[in-house]
Amino acid sequence: MENKNILFAFVLMFLVWTGVNYLFPSSPSTPLIPHQAAEETAPVDDPAQRFSVVDPEERSDLGAEETMASVAEVRNITVKTGRFEAIFTSVGGRLQSLKLPEFRQSTASDALPVALVDVAYPLQATLSTEGLGDFDLSSEAVYAVSTDQDLIELSAGDEQELIFTTRTLGGLKVEKIYRFRGDAFDFDLRVRVTNLGGVVLRGSTSLGLVHPWDPAVVEESEAIVHLSIFDGDKVQSYDFEDLQKNTPSYGSEAFWTAFQRKYFMAAAVALEDAGDRFHVRKSGDLVESRIDGPFSILSPDQTLEKGYLLFFGPRDPDILEQAGHELVRAIDFGFFGIIARPLLSVLKFFQGYVGNWGVAIILLTCIIKILFWPLTQKSYKSMKAMQSLQPQMQKLREKYKNNKEQLNKEIMELYRSNRVNPMGGCLPMLVQIPVFFALYKVLLGTIALRHAPFVFWIQDLSVKDPYYITPLIMGATMFVQQRMTPSTMDPVQAKMFMFMPIIFTFMFLNFPAGLVLYWMVNNLLTILQQWLVNRPSPVET
Repeated sequence: MENKNILFAFVLMFLVWTGVNYLFPSSPSTPLIPHQAAEETAPVDDPAQRFSVVDPEERSDLGAEETMASVAEVRNITVKTGRFEAIFTSVGGRLQSLKLPEFRQSTASDALPVALVDVAYPLQATLSTEGLGDFDLSSEAVYAVSTDQDLIELSAGDEQELIFTTRTLGGLKVEKIYRFRGDAFDFDLRVRVTNLGGVVLRGSTSLGLVHPWDPAVVEESEAIVHLSIFDGDKVQSYDFEDLQKNTPSYGSEAFWTAFQRKYFMAAAVALEDAGDRFHVRKSGDLVESRIDGPFSILSPDQTLEKGYLLFFGPRDPDILEQAGHELVRAIDFGFFGIIARPLLSVLKFFQGYVGNWGVAIILLTCIIKILFWPLTQKSYKSMKAMQSLQPQMQKLREKYKNNKEQLNKEIMELYRSNRVNPMGGCLPMLVQIPVFFALYKVLLGTIALRHAPFVFWIQDLSVKDPYYITPLIMGATMFVQQRMTPSTMDPVQAKMFMFMPIIFTFMFLNFPAGLVLYWMVNNLLTILQQWLVNRPSPVET
């Protein structure tokens, strides 16, 4: 029984180590949008020249509005709100650039804002719209713009529409109507089509999120992009490498699709009956996640409209909750999410009072330690009691070395007579593991910790300690903790466990400073508790 207990403890430590390494792997670096790759693969000619402009005399059969749309110049319209700065192109009425002035790429004073969309050419732009069935709409169509202004600025509380209009050869009038709010990361899009021809048309429209992809580019952890689709039950995520093997497809039960990275996301939500099919396709160096609308019969002079909510912003639970439409499901804390969410709320509560995320992590670690103090106290006392029985157990091993069955019976009787639970040292520790993993997930993915300073040299809790000071201190505290912990292992096993602080130190070198801070403070509190358990009682002295 004792050997089984030792083996269980060893496996438990190994699972903690491998589990953390598996759940939170470190990754090398790259920007989210591979500008250089986009420039190398994009056409070298002038984008405006790629869209043929029809002579009005050749289109004499078209109405005045259609002629105006067909000869419309390629224009860029900048939209500035309190949340983002976006550039829309009249080629396809698409989004070519979107930056978040509130969020910078680094902590440097001259750092550029985070860019969720930033491509060189209109054909790489996102929010592409094309026709299905009889709807002969090309995603490359040049649209007329509802305003003569090249800049639209909105303050908090302001709302304004930007309308792109085009006509197709089949007599279809298409309008892409964007509506912006001055204080929101999300905005609306309505795609309205009107049959101005003389025949009945059966078709629909499709909206696509587009993202450049170069498989040769190595990506850093903050910039790694996943394609996600919320299927109505759970969020299904795919690496771009996964899309080389298969292209997922979902039906009308899906709600939204998104390109996600660690702290930010670009998402399109199908409103009402706008989404009949969600599917992915890869074209050259572009990945598209498309939302196809259901087919409809459009009689002459009849209008069909599909609505979407578009979100380009941070993966912040409060912001996503406010945006609605289950976008908050994009934040997945994993199997222990039910524990992670309350921990995040407590962490935010402390930060609201102290104004420092590092101090908030320390306070949260102390609270968790206090809550588990009785369990760990029982665990350490049980291990100490087991250690005190070692001389008697050694005698039993020598006496019954040729009778394993009798040895186990004698050992169990020894436990019983001394009121020692052989599993008492492991079970309390096992109960804490879900909390540890949940807090790991919180500290790894919470955008509030991004670029959040602590003290002195730690000016960003979301990245590694630049001087590796805290990981080394953490390793030292783990070594001290291990030396103080009562052990019932044989010398060989004890020596193996002495390597754990070294392994954990190397593993934590590239972990975010916030995570290392938590583990270091937890080790210090554990050392304090073990000192209290190990000190001689008044009776012993």
